[in-house]
Amino acid sequence: MADEFEAPGLPGLIQRLRESLPAHCILTRQEDTKPYECDGLSLYRELPPVVVLPETEAHVIAVMQACCAFGVPIVARGAGTGLSGGATPHRQGVLLGLAKFNRIKSIDPDAATAVVEPGVRNLAISEAVAPYGMYYAPDPSSQIACSIGGNVAENSGGVHCLKYGLTIHNILRVRVVTIDGDVIELGSDAPDSPGLDLLSVFIGSEGMLGVVTEITVKLIPKPICAQVVMASFDSVETAGQAVANIIAAGIIPAGLEMMDQRAIQMVEPFSKAGYDTGAHAILLCESDGTQEEVEEEIGRMRAVFEQAGATRLQVSSSEEERLRFWAGRKNAFPAAGRVSPDYYCMDGTIPRRHLGRVLRAIEEMEVTYGLRCANVFHAGDGNLHPLILFDANDPGEVERAENFGAAILELCVEVGGTVTGEHGVGLEKINQMCVQFSREELDAFSAVKRAFDPYGLLNPEKLIPTLARCAEYGKMHVHGGNLRFPELPRF
Repeated sequence: MADEFEAPGLPGLIQRLRESLPAHCILTRQEDTKPYECDGLSLYRELPPVVVLPETEAHVIAVMQACCAFGVPIVARGAGTGLSGGATPHRQGVLLGLAKFNRIKSIDPDAATAVVEPGVRNLAISEAVAPYGMYYAPDPSSQIACSIGGNVAENSGGVHCLKYGLTIHNILRVRVVTIDGDVIELGSDAPDSPGLDLLSVFIGSEGMLGVVTEITVKLIPKPICAQVVMASFDSVETAGQAVANIIAAGIIPAGLEMMDQRAIQMVEPFSKAGYDTGAHAILLCESDGTQEEVEEEIGRMRAVFEQAGATRLQVSSSEEERLRFWAGRKNAFPAAGRVSPDYYCMDGTIPRRHLGRVLRAIEEMEVTYGLRCANVFHAGDGNLHPLILFDANDPGEVERAENFGAAILELCVEVGGTVTGEHGVGLEKINQMCVQFSREELDAFSAVKRAFDPYGLLNPEKLIPTLARCAEYGKMHVHGGNLRFPELPRF
């Protein structure tokens, strides 16, 4: 693809930045910029010509104004744990790293809120408010490292998102610097704010509308009691039906996660969580609340699982054991590194009733593409995270892994789901956006982008595919012979 931006103003921009920011905030040597060439999706790499590490909001404003004046693209980056290539640098642009925005500015236990900067780690918020008996609910597997600003960009979830919601449900207000260098606030400290709900538009926009410099998060009281039921099943279909039965019974667990046999056997030697390695699938189902509430709900969960055909049930007997159960699930990604040189973590969402069907289809795809796949996911809301195992040293395996991932995402669309649940689109899923959305819908997305960023400088070539890209991908569907959908909307 030809460069969309020639960025002739890049040398002048760098000079302007050196006049506006301290010298140590600007990196241009290759040995300094190399660590920023990719996010957690290392399949896509681009060496940024300049990395800027602002320390104040005034610095961010200066960078945005300079990029706007010189017509240079800008890509914001948090901790770099994203898995969709959303923070991949632009080849002729600025990489804006927000790691130095790492202060928790205030905690208000009475209002149950905290004001934080975007570089604050997700887990650090809960650690800071623990003395008040509170915590921040969204808990991605990478919460020990991922930043809250990145969570806002991707609308991250976690194992407790079924009951407590995604990032979008736990943010009250964001302070944003626009591409023109203006500062705006979206949302408010109140439960609602007047006018259009632009906060909901901004959360999950993947850095394409503005750069966040401050976030007000909701806090919730730490439950008095919490326990986990670990249920084993002899097939993924049976486990999938048990998930549907739990929700149908009117139970909303604090967490409801599923792992297939390959994932279980991959994780257990690494985490020693006490998983049933003989099961074809396990469910981790958590209840929290008062002691009485948890006892009653755990009893109902057990009854549903027994009726659904669980082959083994185990309830955590201590807080240490409960955390160990969850630690195994949250360490699924690093555990993959022990059994495979590389892995490709997908992210799609499907209706719960199709869990069994989709998992069986993924097993068939393993044969088609000649690669193994371990499945770990948020079963309660149908958010799949298949881990495709491959070896990047074999170029053929890289291509097969990408095709395998595309087929999974397009199957998600086919059964009425979506191509992402919480990892975002970035570069990874941009072709599948052509499959899921019509021309009119893509035009609407582009119109929102232009309203915030009329120059197209913020994280360009991500999330929203061009019509030309979709037309080309449509030809691949028609002529390639290995993709699921025969046609795309005609542009």
